[in-house]
This record gives sequence, C-alpha cells and structure tokens, in this order.
Amino acid sequence: QLVESGGGLVQAGDSLRLSCAASGRTFSSYAMGWFRQAPGNEREFVAAISWNGGHTPYADSVKGRFTISRDNAKNTVYLQMNSLKPSDAAMYYCAAAQLGVRLGANEYDYWGQGTQVTVSS
Repeated sequence: QLVESGGGLVQAGDSLRLSCAASGRTFSSYAMGWFRQAPGNEREFVAAISWNGGHTPYADSVKGRFTISRDNAKNTVYLQMNSLKPSDAAMYYCAAAQLGVRLGANEYDYWGQGTQVTVSS
C-alpha cells in the first residue's frame, strides 16, 4: 500500500514536500515515480527514482524546480516542489515499478490514492 501526504493549497512561488509512505511490503527494490492528473487531463509523468537513487528522470515542465528522493530505511519517497506555478495544480500520485525506472503510467505496478495540490496565482 502506498499513501501520499503533504498536499495542500499554496500560492504561486511557494514550496511543498510530498511524501509517499509504503506499507505492507518493502519497496526498497522498486523504482518509484510521481505522476499528476489535473481535471480533464491524462495522468502525466512528473519524476521517478531508481531503487538506489542513482537515476532520477524528470518531466521538462518540472526540471530544476522539483526534486525526488527516497529513504529506503523509512520505505518513503519524497517530492520536493519549489517555485510552484498554477499549472502544477493537480492530484499527485506515487507509484511503484518492479522492473525499474519507467516513464509511462501503465508500467507501474502499485499506486497510491493521491494527494491534492492547489496553487493560487
């Protein structure tokens, strides 16, 4: 089970840190990803991290502003979001992929329920 937290309502330019806590199984050997979905849009890739943190691809829209990290001892993945824009507003989901870093949502095996991020201008 994956449980996201840390979402909320912020102003443009603010920061948020999302967390994704895993329970029920160990995800330390899984790649982890963050995706987001705004109303009327498809779920889109935001960032991913390999099991050891050595590979961290980002979507172009968040590169330089967002940072993904993980703490395998705590079975938790984080997404630090800085310089937030209204276009970043969405439901944010974390996901786990057994076969390594993936960019496609359909390549992930486990999903959380999401945490809402709202950014006011």
